[in-house]
Amino acid sequence: SLYLCCVQTHCVHVDAERLRQRKMWRRDEALMTRIATGDRAAAGELMNRRLPRIIGLATRMLNDAAAAEDVAQETFIRVWKAAANWQPGRAQVSTWMSRIAINLCHDRRRKHRELLPETLPDRRDPGLDQESRLMRAETEDRIAEAMSQLPERQRQAMELVHFQEMSNIDAADILSVSV
Repeated sequence: SLYLCCVQTHCVHVDAERLRQRKMWRRDEALMTRIATGDRAAAGELMNRRLPRIIGLATRMLNDAAAAEDVAQETFIRVWKAAANWQPGRAQVSTWMSRIAINLCHDRRRKHRELLPETLPDRRDPGLDQESRLMRAETEDRIAEAMSQLPERQRQAMELVHFQEMSNIDAADILSVSV
């Protein structure tokens, strides 16, 4: 009965998470509808909701914070311009925006003939003690090394699923592959 309780608790947690995600998706869709009519406040709200993930995605792909900010800005400009053509139900807003950002990163890398980063950007927690920071740095180095050995498509999939916390289905949709 303990196992059943744990399974039920997990199912409740998963269901609650799915419900939360659906509410976010519906809110994003409502914002896109308003953006399509030229509502700047809706555009600002969508940007506040999605900017950190877009910058994080671009930073990891480009290994350049300034370039990542440029990509994020261009992503939101394109969202603003294309909002009237966006079709609810065809793709989630977050998936569509991630695809725009990924394409912009590819364009930037092609234009500058840069490779994917060899290491992930440092993300140090100032509250950790020296030993914990050292262990975290070693773990990050091992992850960065492992990621650099993956083919580009697998590296992108890992980025979306593990670092952007997307579902496998959403990541597959962004990468135009089947699950």
